[in-house]
Amino acid sequence: MTQTIAVIRGDGIGPEIMDATLQVLDSLDVGLDYEFVEAGTGALESQGELLPQATLESIRKHKVALKSPLMTPVGGGFSSINVQLRRIFDLYANVRPAISFPNTKSRYSNIDMITVRENTEGAYRSEGQTLSEDGEIAKSEIQVTRKGSERIARYAYELAKSTGRKKVTIVHKANIIKTASGLFLETARKVAEEYPEIETQEMIVDNACMQLVMRPEQFDVVVTTNLFGDIMSDLCAGLVGGLGLAPGANIGEEAAIFEAVHGSAPDIAGKGLANPCALLLAAAQMLDHLGKQDKAERLRAAIIATLEAKDSLTPDLGGSGTTSSFAAAIAKRVAA
Repeated sequence: MTQTIAVIRGDGIGPEIMDATLQVLDSLDVGLDYEFVEAGTGALESQGELLPQATLESIRKHKVALKSPLMTPVGGGFSSINVQLRRIFDLYANVRPAISFPNTKSRYSNIDMITVRENTEGAYRSEGQTLSEDGEIAKSEIQVTRKGSERIARYAYELAKSTGRKKVTIVHKANIIKTASGLFLETARKVAEEYPEIETQEMIVDNACMQLVMRPEQFDVVVTTNLFGDIMSDLCAGLVGGLGLAPGANIGEEAAIFEAVHGSAPDIAGKGLANPCALLLAAAQMLDHLGKQDKAERLRAAIIATLEAKDSLTPDLGGSGTTSSFAAAIAKRVAA
């Protein structure tokens, strides 16, 4: 029995890395059909909208989407497409693993952690924004709710439990932002009490960033608010070789969107230089979500084996391969 997912090929290098990813998924024989839909500047040009209704309907119908990077035009009142998708589908959990891979340009070789970021509240709601008439004072509200804090904390602990991880670090700034961050910390503590088998650690965000650089191996699962999670997850990506190896999942009750978290890199679009690993690893997250854990592990193992063999690696990984040749090398291994 096959399952259909919505596929957004994206902008810039998006189509190239999506084609590479689908080539590998087809070789893995995961039983997926694809409904291709548009978003971003390509959709704006062809349909007059950055986020067409047909795209939203496809995601709503199939409940799962695989998405390449999108470009949002600067200025003109355009809001972030990613933020819109998270709000429309209430994709409250942003899940970003940071795992060390062989033969990458990274300072560490022993990192295996996941950042769980609250995806719909906090500083990124951008509500109550005002700018004084003289342009000297800007204000923006930070809103954190008990419901939002509880469900993201519970997601993090359930993720740790289901994947055999032993520790959750609650990252906050409750010592200074006593209301918003304080509510998050208080709520997360209560959730932690329901999981006595999992070690709980609390860490103020500035110390957490320092500890990530000095001793990243101490972290397992990190749960935090929207802004802190955005910053920390990119820091974690830097520890394992950059955004080219950084997948992301956006999970809600009714839908899930899996993506490469790097940008659309228009400067190298069409040149065959783009590394498809981030989107391939996002596809592995998607397979986990669909209950196809064995296929997900085969995909990750094939990526690791290809990196170890230095087979057709793209230039950012120190090779002279292309997007398509790198994908073909991975596809060969998943089909073996």
